[in-house]
Amino acid sequence: MFASFRNASVLLSLLLAACQTTAPTTQETAAVETVTTPTAPLRNTRWVLRTLNSQPVAVPANGEAYLLLRTDELRAEGNGGCNRFRGSFEQPADGQLKFGPLMSTKMACPDLQTESGLMSALQAARTYQISGDTLRLFGETTAQPSAVFHAVYLR
Repeated sequence: MFASFRNASVLLSLLLAACQTTAPTTQETAAVETVTTPTAPLRNTRWVLRTLNSQPVAVPANGEAYLLLRTDELRAEGNGGCNRFRGSFEQPADGQLKFGPLMSTKMACPDLQTESGLMSALQAARTYQISGDTLRLFGETTAQPSAVFHAVYLR
């Protein structure tokens, strides 16, 4: 009788363990669940301007300032917060980025400070770094990024 009681309690323990809905958290499972942002591609990603010359960028009433480098050709396009722009770019080497002349519409806008700062940062850009979903543009001799963008993915 004691053996059947013991077998029943072992069976009950196994059944209860099988019904457990969440795995116990250990250091191994906690490390696996850490989420990291994958590195965004430079091209065909809409890069929304967040910082310009170390200053946060407010979203203008006309829309966010952004940069888009097309995958199929060496064409840059975007919006400075009021006016749209378009032009060429080149990547002479890994980590290097240089913009050609950028043409822009010329709408009258109440505040063009962000737009003119973005256009200056693009023209001065020589190198870039991507960390996760963040793009940083650097001038030729600067240690601090002149512009910081966050990725919005296109399909």
